[in-house]
Amino acid sequence: MSGFQPRVKAVLGPTNTGKTHLAIERLLSHATGIIGFPLRLLARENYDRMVKAKGIKAVALITGEEKIVPPGARWFSCTVEAMPLDRKVEFLAVDEIQLCADPDRGHVFTDRLLHARGLVETMFLGADTIAPLMRRLVPGVEIETRPRLSQLSFAGAAKLSRLPPRSAIVAFSAAEVYAIAEAVRRRRGGCAVVMGRLSPRTRNAQVALYQDKEVDFLVATDAIGMGLNMDVNHVAFAGIRKFDGRQPRLLTPSEVAQIAGRAGRGMRDGTFGTTADCPPLSEEVAEQVESHEFEKLEQIFWRNSALDFASPQALLASLTLPSNRQGLVRGNEAADVQTLDALTRDGDIQRRAQGRAATRLLWEACQIPDFRKLATDTHVKLVAKVFTHLLAKEHLPEDWVAREIENLDRLDGDIDTLMQRLTDVRVWAYITARADWMKDADTWAMRARAVEDRLSDTLHVKLMTRFVDKRAAHLTRRLEEAEAEELQAIVAPDGLVSVEGHEVGRIEGFLFHPDPATQGPEKKILLRAARRVLAQEMPRRILAAETAADEAISLSDDRHFVWDGVKIARLKKTEIFLKPGVEVLHSEFLDGLARERIRTRLATWLAAETEKRLGALLKAMENPPAPLRGIVHRLSESGGVLPPEPFTPELRQEAKKFGIDMGRFAMYLPAALKPGAARLRALFWGVWYDRNPPELPTPGLVCAPMPENWSNEFALAMGWVRAGDIMIRLDVVERVTRELHYLMRKSQILLPPNLGSRMGLKPEQLGPTLNVLGFRLFPAAEASEKYYGPPAPAMLGRRKQDHHQAAPQRNAPAAQAARPNREPKPEKPVEIDADNPFAALAALKLARR
Repeated sequence: MSGFQPRVKAVLGPTNTGKTHLAIERLLSHATGIIGFPLRLLARENYDRMVKAKGIKAVALITGEEKIVPPGARWFSCTVEAMPLDRKVEFLAVDEIQLCADPDRGHVFTDRLLHARGLVETMFLGADTIAPLMRRLVPGVEIETRPRLSQLSFAGAAKLSRLPPRSAIVAFSAAEVYAIAEAVRRRRGGCAVVMGRLSPRTRNAQVALYQDKEVDFLVATDAIGMGLNMDVNHVAFAGIRKFDGRQPRLLTPSEVAQIAGRAGRGMRDGTFGTTADCPPLSEEVAEQVESHEFEKLEQIFWRNSALDFASPQALLASLTLPSNRQGLVRGNEAADVQTLDALTRDGDIQRRAQGRAATRLLWEACQIPDFRKLATDTHVKLVAKVFTHLLAKEHLPEDWVAREIENLDRLDGDIDTLMQRLTDVRVWAYITARADWMKDADTWAMRARAVEDRLSDTLHVKLMTRFVDKRAAHLTRRLEEAEAEELQAIVAPDGLVSVEGHEVGRIEGFLFHPDPATQGPEKKILLRAARRVLAQEMPRRILAAETAADEAISLSDDRHFVWDGVKIARLKKTEIFLKPGVEVLHSEFLDGLARERIRTRLATWLAAETEKRLGALLKAMENPPAPLRGIVHRLSESGGVLPPEPFTPELRQEAKKFGIDMGRFAMYLPAALKPGAARLRALFWGVWYDRNPPELPTPGLVCAPMPENWSNEFALAMGWVRAGDIMIRLDVVERVTRELHYLMRKSQILLPPNLGSRMGLKPEQLGPTLNVLGFRLFPAAEASEKYYGPPAPAMLGRRKQDHHQAAPQRNAPAAQAARPNREPKPEKPVEIDADNPFAALAALKLARR
């Protein structure tokens, strides 16, 4: 045995070559062994595999945050940084050894490559790009190159909606992962989410969703490139640019291959391509990935491990020494060195870190991982506090640790908040796992893991709620197995259309509105199944509409017929103002006969509604006397209201017998002013002018503010007279002014005490309104005795324009396009005391102008 030399072997090749499986087999075939993985997730995954093979008492797990080390443990699964190199074991392995070329973590892998050895066998696993450097740096190394077990092919670009099931979509930021996951949920039913920031518990729960085929898609960061084994058939890149901690950069071809290689497992072939907004991969890169041929590494990153603990400054100097070996270069300054550099400039820390023991303790504290990667000095302050406590008391104060952990034990907040707390609790899991830092470290480590587990479970639920629609995912799988004719489709009483229990749209009246979320290759099959059931549903609906009671049909404010709560047709302009037509809304389910049946029913309803609301006007149109024929014809064209015209007393009497009121402000049929009739006339006005009519005042009002979008003509057509900033109902104005003129036929009169209330006016509105309507108020002091005789000529004068309504054009409705009109400036009226208006009435007189 004296001449025995431990075997050092490198098993290199692309992904899916069985390298990790071989290493675990070799590990467990030895009496003792350690294997190091690049991720905590991988260490945990392979720990579980080893426990199944050897039992929980024989296997240990060591990561920065978690230590499970039974007393008789013989086989260890670790992260590369946490490998217990002081423990002598027969077998030692390091996975993903090509990470020696990573500028941030590479120095750790390089240290293991140069110095970590098993007593009997050492094995390095990774890409063959490191082979030339390994031959030069590791004398006597045996290199075995393994071919990929299956073929990896480039499939080009594909839309998210067209990606095949069992696809992994790769993005390079949390925001991109969330956006893509949302899109996949809408189009394909949902996805699992995997990111490096997830805890192993959350990651395993998410992977189980995918592996158990509850969802068919996985959205992940490049964390899946580090050996996570899942049944992925296709890898789609949503981007090929990542932020490396310092700046955005393009992925190298070997990095593309590392991620794309997750597609295909065992002997099953896989494909890769691009999706979403990812720029196309070049032919050169695609060929390199397919052939697994990449440029060899010319250098890897190294950091001196022979450290000088004489002082913090000496330690820092030893950490920054350059290598004297070709191919070994310094990488990016690691977080532990950055923290040490910051603390050496702290005067208090300099005073405390005196001697080798204190400097060594300071360096151990600096190695607390900065999982949070905060761009502040928060991490430096935490390290300083840990160092100060340990230097003073040898152990960390339990009340302080308890407080910090309890602050993180909260389950509220969104996904990002929970992930941040998980990151924070990982720091405390690392701290509490140090038996030399904590009294009863096992208990404190369990407390930190319990908080992590609660946060992990809550995060999993939040991810499920946000990114998974189980019903849609189930439907997607059914679509792969069935044609539309085999799918079960139903129409619920509320119009919801479902296929295989999944909502695909809604039927409103005779129109089918597909759910916008129904996308992708399954859309045609879904809609075909939905239309099949709708073809059976439509005859029933047509019959129901045809036989519907009048009360079930109405007209909406936008000129549509409403049945069963939805719009099914609209009013259409004809040559007759009072008789618009009916146009049934287009539907792919209505043929010509069905449309005519519905149109006939609605036309019958409209005729009945017009007769009910405007029967007096329709009757007047039938056989008017000769003197009134022109007026009646124009009233029918205007909807029952016309501006005033000169008339003889005989014509007025004839009109009155016929039901037409020829007043000072308008000629109209009083029945046309009723609320129901007015609304119907407004809708007919909208049809005539092809616009939705302005909103009418609440039924029952006598007075209302003049709307800005009303013209004087439209107001009159709807039965209102403008009086300054207000408008008053036409029939009320005519009645009141007619009475006032009758009372003033011989002389001026006292202001009637109930005049304002009859017109719905406030006391302060009465004077200005009467002035606009053609009357003049003046104080009693201005009225001498002579005015109680016949009115003086000056008091009876009229304005040049007695009325402000404009006459309509002949053969056109009186209502013109709604627009504000400028009102003539009235004379300044006498003010009435708003607090006690009726006390002043006796001192006021009203004279007709």
